[in-house]
Amino acid sequence: MPHLDVADEQAYLDHAYRCLEAMRATAARLAAIDDSAAQEVDSAAARWHLERRRDSLDPNVDGLSFGRLDDEDGATWYVGRRHVEDERGEPMVVDWRAEVSTPFYRATAADPLGLHRRRRFLMTGRRLDDLFDEVFDDPDSVDAAHHGGIPDPLLAELERSRTGEMRDIVATIAAEQDQVIRAPLDTCLVVQGGPGTGKTAVGLHRAAFLLYEHRQKLDREGVLVIGPNPLFLRYIAQVLPSLGETAVRQATLGQLLAGTAYRIRAADDAATARLKGDIRLAEVLARGVRSTRGPAAVTEAQPVELATRWGRIRLPAEDLAAAVTAIEARGVAHNVGRLALRTQLTRLVRQRLAARRGDELASAAELDTDLRADRAWQRTLDRLWPPLSAPALVRRLLGNPTALRAAAAGILDRTEQALLHRRPTRRLDDEPWTDADLVLLDEAQWLIAGPPPGSGHVVVDEAQDHSGMALRALARRCPSGSMTVLGDLAQATGPAAQSSWDDVLAQLEGPAATHRVDLDLGYRVPAPIMEVANRLLRTAAPGVVPCRSVRPDGQPPTVVATGDDEALLAELTAAAHRLAAGWSSLGIIVPAALAPSLPDLPGTIVPAEQAKGLEFDAVLVAEPGLVALDPDDDAARGLRLLYVALTRAVQELVIVHHRPLPAELEIPAAA
Repeated sequence: MPHLDVADEQAYLDHAYRCLEAMRATAARLAAIDDSAAQEVDSAAARWHLERRRDSLDPNVDGLSFGRLDDEDGATWYVGRRHVEDERGEPMVVDWRAEVSTPFYRATAADPLGLHRRRRFLMTGRRLDDLFDEVFDDPDSVDAAHHGGIPDPLLAELERSRTGEMRDIVATIAAEQDQVIRAPLDTCLVVQGGPGTGKTAVGLHRAAFLLYEHRQKLDREGVLVIGPNPLFLRYIAQVLPSLGETAVRQATLGQLLAGTAYRIRAADDAATARLKGDIRLAEVLARGVRSTRGPAAVTEAQPVELATRWGRIRLPAEDLAAAVTAIEARGVAHNVGRLALRTQLTRLVRQRLAARRGDELASAAELDTDLRADRAWQRTLDRLWPPLSAPALVRRLLGNPTALRAAAAGILDRTEQALLHRRPTRRLDDEPWTDADLVLLDEAQWLIAGPPPGSGHVVVDEAQDHSGMALRALARRCPSGSMTVLGDLAQATGPAAQSSWDDVLAQLEGPAATHRVDLDLGYRVPAPIMEVANRLLRTAAPGVVPCRSVRPDGQPPTVVATGDDEALLAELTAAAHRLAAGWSSLGIIVPAALAPSLPDLPGTIVPAEQAKGLEFDAVLVAEPGLVALDPDDDAARGLRLLYVALTRAVQELVIVHHRPLPAELEIPAAA
């Protein structure tokens, strides 16, 4: 039977929704105001902010408020997804990110943080189904609102069917998660978390919290979220908008680095991709840039005679060499240095002309025009400090063994150099770029043109799979070092994946302080499934603490062995139809090689390499032995990929195979 106060609380929430609708209407009217043309730029900026505010006040939000706090001094606060005011400006609902909301997530019977009562709402859409009270001076009341330490609303959320999109967790944030979410902006925070610990949701909610706390700064500088693949980005796409945050850029690393500049036409094998991600390539590229100027240019410097309308001027070789050496010592980007050299040599010409004429030149612009028209001037600049582009540099190093040998001497051995070599195409535009080339191109672009546009905060999910070179590229997008780095070393499956968070932080080195948090309490995967998956960790990731589940109940995995490929396909089809009929979402996780041959099955077919971060009510895993078969014969990495596949299920896991299971599973087959 619902709580006696449900009707009164429902009336309050209905009024809060009406107030939110009124706030949106006011914001819409203000956004529609057309300012005078004299203030056109300022007016456009103002309208942009007003339109964003209007969009953030969307009243079509489920569970506007999810709880109430009653202080010991008698004050009452309703906590929710939006800040809502009534017509007098009095708060109807306070934003979950406001400081006054903190006790909602952190108060305990031992430390109530000044609360008399915490009331949790269990809602469906706008309807309040029930509520649960914790009266902090009544221990029995606190215990009654929990089952095994888990609040009833969280239990209800964990049992709710999945819809194919990640939902926000503001109503059920645990205390240890809240501490991560409210970490300061000037922190590079690493969150190690096993499957279902909520690390992705925590990272997104930290972004939302920082936008609330530092609105002006982050509106100006931006927030960037990096996910492992487009499927994952679609899965998380609605989390931040559901919290009223719509101006966050979400991308994969490939989308971020390639943009529209590079077409991916080829693929590298795992060994080549791993080498291209090795941080030693940063120095190889830097040498490749320096080889075009610096000592070589100084050694080859020759005196030059230049024609101007005021007569010919001779620049001695030692002056040219000194200019190159001085600019090289500044450590600036290559193209910045070329511009500086042009400026310096122009100054030298001007000084010599002034000394000859006894006064300043009539026009610096005229001198610049004369020099630009002089072929000797252009040849001198190109010889001392040639123009470069990132594609041309990387193409030269990969396609010219002599150039690579010079740049990689003492860094890469001959076998590694041979692994990088490929025959260049006739035209640069036709170069067969690969995904693994993107980090090389980005490093080269930084060396040549300087840093790319940065963001005020960057969230990196599945960070354990990024190579050292990829982490350098991400660090360049966040000059402040303010980052949220999310991952699980037990799920490190990329060709150049990380095995240590210390190594990750070394590549993300920046001005921000660093801090690491471990989340090992899982909320998503039932204990019977988690216990089976954890058996893989002895081999897959022996240094990682296995994840514990707060859900002790649930079905253990079902294993079905078949006789051959034909029987396997028949069993997959039957299992898929059964699971799809019983659950709202079904993931069919298969070895990548098997995916193209599958018929049209109910559910979402996901190659194992793309399953990371996803969750489904039911999961059907086909041929786990093949999922765990690493192309480089890396048994641990193959088992880590299987660990990912086995931990996507929220309710039911079924395994179908006819090839041998990995010995680590040790699951008795179904009769």
